[in-house]
Amino acid sequence: MIYRLLPRLQHYDWGGFRFLPELLGQSAPSERPCAELWMGAHPGAPAAILLDDREAPLPELIAADPQRWLGGSVSERFEGQLPFLFKILDVRKMLSIQAHPTIEKAREGFRRENEQGIPFTAAHRVYKDPNHKPEVMAALSDFWLLHGFKSPQDIESELARVPELRPLLEHFSHRDTAALYRHLMLMPQSEVDALLLPLRERLEPLFVAGELPKSSPDYWAALAFRDFELPGGHCDRGIFSIYLLHLAHIPQGQGIFQAAGVPHAYLEGQNVELMANSDNVFRGGLTPKYIAVEELLDNLVFEPTPPRLIEGSSLNEVETVYPTPAPDFELSRLELPAGTDYSFTAGAGPEMLIVMQGEVTADTGEVFHQGEVMYLLPETECRLQAAAHSVLFKAAVPWGG
Repeated sequence: MIYRLLPRLQHYDWGGFRFLPELLGQSAPSERPCAELWMGAHPGAPAAILLDDREAPLPELIAADPQRWLGGSVSERFEGQLPFLFKILDVRKMLSIQAHPTIEKAREGFRRENEQGIPFTAAHRVYKDPNHKPEVMAALSDFWLLHGFKSPQDIESELARVPELRPLLEHFSHRDTAALYRHLMLMPQSEVDALLLPLRERLEPLFVAGELPKSSPDYWAALAFRDFELPGGHCDRGIFSIYLLHLAHIPQGQGIFQAAGVPHAYLEGQNVELMANSDNVFRGGLTPKYIAVEELLDNLVFEPTPPRLIEGSSLNEVETVYPTPAPDFELSRLELPAGTDYSFTAGAGPEMLIVMQGEVTADTGEVFHQGEVMYLLPETECRLQAAAHSVLFKAAVPWGG
């Protein structure tokens, strides 16, 4: 069976005003920033299924009949929960420096915070659920992000290159990235300002004059100084991370995987994102949200983690898969030239497809236009016909998952 899924729009301050409204067929830009389109059963913004002109929340359907909506093997393995969360993002302003826990750390932290009686809505609540949050993304435009710590040699070179950061070299004499990062995260705000205020003053005129290329950390630091000034004119210590992490440019169509503990931050662009069904985030700056310093430091991977772009593996002439080691999800891209018929069978778990361009007709006769989403029950046979050149992205559970 194929159903129409109704996604949920999330209005975060860093989102854009045109991309997602246009995807959803709105003629005018939104007055509110539109950051993420959620397709899933996460309680933060659960999608709904259209049943006989009635909107049925997906979590309620799954809870009532997990065998039907998830499939027997997927329901058993993931304890009656949809294992993935599917999103479209429009990153107008950079997101926080962040990382995610392993499933063992998530279960331990979730239990601990429950025992402490910390409300789920509390600003200082870190573990919102007992799940890990690996992520894969595919770029819908040129996309910029930070990903993983540089090598000690490259960090040393970067600190030496930036005059205002050279005093940090004395804290990096043993090339110990973890020790340096702990020092930066715990140093008094007065010391943060003493290092970063002169950097802000030097970079601002260069930024205004257009002399900083996006390929330089200086560009993103100058932008962060503008977007994340703290009350009283203080500087956000998250700016240090811009110089310690790899700066990556992902061309449209390519992707990247974020494993547990790898620090990262989305900087600019639009993407498709697929992750485990979790909202567990450790933040390290460039955000007004709570920063749990000790949890962050305890969960980070400090080994050098260079970005490894995913080209995608062709399953056939239509479908390209973005392989990852995650057991919870699999992302693929479907491109159907006008007049193409494409038939496939959903796996042991449910599958979601969003039309990003064009329109397709399912074998049920129902037409799905740009921005519309279909939900396939496990093992559903599906035939799509493209009236125009169409591009879709699909979220699924890997075979064996």
